Amino acid sequence: MIQYLMENRRGQFLFIGVILAAIGFVLATMSNTYSTWLFYAAIFFLGFFAAKDAIIETIKDKSPNVDLLMILAAAGAVLINYESEGAALLLIFAAAEVLEDYANSKSTSAISELMAQVPETAQVLKENGEVVTVPTKELEIGDIVVVAKGEQIPIDGMIDRKAIVNEAALTGEAIPVEKDINEEVFAGTLNENNAFHLEVNKANDETVFSNIIRMVEEAQSKPSRISKFIDRIESKYVISVLIIVPIFIIILYGVMSIPFEESFYRGMVFLTVASPCALVASATPATLSAISNGAKNGILFKGGAAMEALSTMDTLYTDKTGTLTHGEFKVDDYHLPENILKEVIFMEQQSSHPIAKAIVNAFKEIDLSSVEQDEPVTEVAGSGMKKGGLYIGKPQAFKEYKKYDMYQRYFQKGNTIILVGKENEVIGYFSLSDQIRKQSAEAVECFQKEGIAVTLLTGDNEEVTERVAKTVGIEEYKASMLPEHKISYVLKSQGKEEIVGMIGDGINDAPALANADIGIAMGSGSSVAMESSDIVVVKNDLLKLFYSYKLSKKLNTIISQNVFFSISVILILIILNLFGVLGLPLAVLFHEGSTILVILNGLRLIGSKPKPNSSGMSRSIKG
Repeated sequence: MIQYLMENRRGQFLFIGVILAAIGFVLATMSNTYSTWLFYAAIFFLGFFAAKDAIIETIKDKSPNVDLLMILAAAGAVLINYESEGAALLLIFAAAEVLEDYANSKSTSAISELMAQVPETAQVLKENGEVVTVPTKELEIGDIVVVAKGEQIPIDGMIDRKAIVNEAALTGEAIPVEKDINEEVFAGTLNENNAFHLEVNKANDETVFSNIIRMVEEAQSKPSRISKFIDRIESKYVISVLIIVPIFIIILYGVMSIPFEESFYRGMVFLTVASPCALVASATPATLSAISNGAKNGILFKGGAAMEALSTMDTLYTDKTGTLTHGEFKVDDYHLPENILKEVIFMEQQSSHPIAKAIVNAFKEIDLSSVEQDEPVTEVAGSGMKKGGLYIGKPQAFKEYKKYDMYQRYFQKGNTIILVGKENEVIGYFSLSDQIRKQSAEAVECFQKEGIAVTLLTGDNEEVTERVAKTVGIEEYKASMLPEHKISYVLKSQGKEEIVGMIGDGINDAPALANADIGIAMGSGSSVAMESSDIVVVKNDLLKLFYSYKLSKKLNTIISQNVFFSISVILILIILNLFGVLGLPLAVLFHEGSTILVILNGLRLIGSKPKPNSSGMSRSIKG
């Protein structure tokens, strides 16, 4: 905090103002006339930025703000020779402003921490074989970057040999993953094996990590609903106070025959205590702190409204692949003629779906030179791939095909089944297995204990869906669903006045994510899913999502506490002033002190941490 004060111009002015005011108060006890001039100087330094903000924002927004009330109250105190009270008012007000700036800087430190995980320079291999160091931001698509063993990868790209990469910073998975030739690696992850070369395939501002940083920045610039409401009423409230204060002074002087100086003095007290400083600070510091806390724990909120809304969720719909499961499929069995298999591999190379990748990886040694590559391959959304008369996809798409019944016996094994058809006849299949995430069952249990209904919606077959649902403890599930079916479930729940959350990771989940009240994307999912969502689970851990749910509830509790406390203080101080028992020094102390307490209460969310349970996972928060 001391370092922040010394490096920040507002902090420097506050420090100078405090010194001048302190000396002024000491000299005032000795009846030294220089104390007045010291108070004037203190008022200049302590009120400089408040006056600047009041003038600029009032002109810019064409409406007054809370800073204007403080400046007028201090100026009024000076007019009736209460310079010490004016200095004290601005001293505590300036301290509260600096504290709020400090709170905001603490909340934005999440961006700095994220950016620190990506190297600022990269080793680029030139055509002549020379390796030169260049800033990461200057890398271009097509550049060849050398990544040594034990180094962080500076940018997204395709590698030229097999590698072992630790992606914990991105996915939260502690176990390093094996990467094959021409497979993509990501900025911020760690090379744990031998050196390799990567070909840059994304600009520096388009990498996965840069998108994460951008989402945090955007989240911190998007206010919550209560913040927007407070911002809307602030100018109207200030105008009301500016109208009421002169009327209050006139009533005291003209109607109650109180001397003008005392009437004016009590008017300045009213101006001070009626200022909504604490109310204005009730939501924003707390919301920014919560967003920052979420980012540190692998959950990105795209704004304060999403953070607030999460705790109001009634129903949570979840996809299966890549959400409850790892989405890392393995081909266990298949049956296809070799010439058709080659065609299928070629088709699946055109898709980014986890199943397509699994099939391609299982047969990567097959020579595809004999495949007709000029015929276009088209993707059928939420179903499969087509090339001429050849079709590969989910079983439900083949119900009208000949020999479909012959392959139904494979559905009973509990694996994901993909069928291959040609000219309206099923000619083969793939059987693939996927692993359930170890946190899924506990996360589902935690949400259900909070009274949130969890339903599994997936395009997979009935047998696989039933097995996964039973394993993770979900009673209600729907299998063989297309994207439009998921949307209909979301809209149906919303029609019952339910607040609906939807978790997914694929392109086919994007429409449902966009329609849900709270769209939640897995960080390992498609960019379309992340763009369509309000929340991104960066580290693919649903327990982190539950932690953020609890964080959201705590945020709303703190905001409610702050609003109730700030309004109560204003009302109590106004009542005390009406009875003439509140002087300006005490008014300043209680009013601005309440602002500082509100900010500090919001700052508690920065330090909140997951509270481990007996299994080492996080159910709630502490702090």
